[in-house]
Amino acid sequence: MFDPKRAAGLVAALSTALLLAACGKTPPASAGAQAAGAAPATAGEVNLYTTREPGLVQPLLDAFTAQTGIKVNTVMLRDGLTERLAAEGERSPADVLMTVDTGRLLDVVEAGYTQPIDSAVLNSAIPANLRSAEGQWFALSLRDRVVYADKDLDLSGFTYEDLADEKWKGRVCIRSGQHPYNTSLFAAMIAHNGAQATENWLAAVKGNLARKAAGGDRDVARDILAGICDIGIANAYYVGRMKNAEPGSEQRAWGDAIQVVRPVFAAENGGTHVNISGAAVARHAPNRDNAVKLLEYLVGDEAQSLYARANYEYPVKPGVALDPVVASFGEMTIDPLPLAQVVANRKLASELVDKVGFDN
Repeated sequence: MFDPKRAAGLVAALSTALLLAACGKTPPASAGAQAAGAAPATAGEVNLYTTREPGLVQPLLDAFTAQTGIKVNTVMLRDGLTERLAAEGERSPADVLMTVDTGRLLDVVEAGYTQPIDSAVLNSAIPANLRSAEGQWFALSLRDRVVYADKDLDLSGFTYEDLADEKWKGRVCIRSGQHPYNTSLFAAMIAHNGAQATENWLAAVKGNLARKAAGGDRDVARDILAGICDIGIANAYYVGRMKNAEPGSEQRAWGDAIQVVRPVFAAENGGTHVNISGAAVARHAPNRDNAVKLLEYLVGDEAQSLYARANYEYPVKPGVALDPVVASFGEMTIDPLPLAQVVANRKLASELVDKVGFDN
């Protein structure tokens, strides 16, 4: 049963971990975490391979252990998840594979390192377009790609296609077009509008840039404050971090300088583009039942509240309360395109970025 007081305590713990992560520090490992490798399989354990920052995921795992008694042995991998699974083969101790970015998760699926799961809990909590129809992968939280805009601009009814309008010439900031957050957005544009229209759009957006496509998402807010640009594309959850930062801090100033507008694709029934953090059960999982229990916990009210209130991500499960800053952005209509269809255009999107010299 969901306990609001318990969730508040977990939010505080995760917020502390996030602060440490932002400062480049890793929180101390709990008894349930192992940096060196996974422990041998037993009935009371589950082995997690994850590319998420330790500060973002460990409090969730600690809460799972506290609730279920199942120990989580965690292997943090910045890169090389597919290569590690290939090297381990059938002897891999991995039970759950967790990544950020749909493409990276589907890379693992397409390489044959996952297995199908039929869970009524997962299927009821996660909308169909945010999970595999075959039960091979599941979204756990959402990261919507939004417009940061000068707080004094009057913007409404904005579409992603509007970024190509000549009225924004010299007024747009964005990170590298080859970053996974952007190639995912561009891949969705291809799915909606076709390759040629997307190539034309990318060329026009490049022509509207106020500076070279570079830096990170928070740099868009920084440069809006500095007067370098007026609008830009970035992930919404960074705004939660900035606007909740210490008053008087640099990041708080960046957050206070901007407003968030959730654009949609201009196509009929188009919505706001989202990327995900997600997970799958490993093909040779020695603790399969515990792996399913962990995934089911992560889409429950307690874990989803942690995703929403401490990390400022958008919960995948409908009806979970948002952080007040994120709630102030207004209602989000998620683009209905199946994420697998978006990922299928990822390579072409990357090629178009290079073709128009977007990052040059």
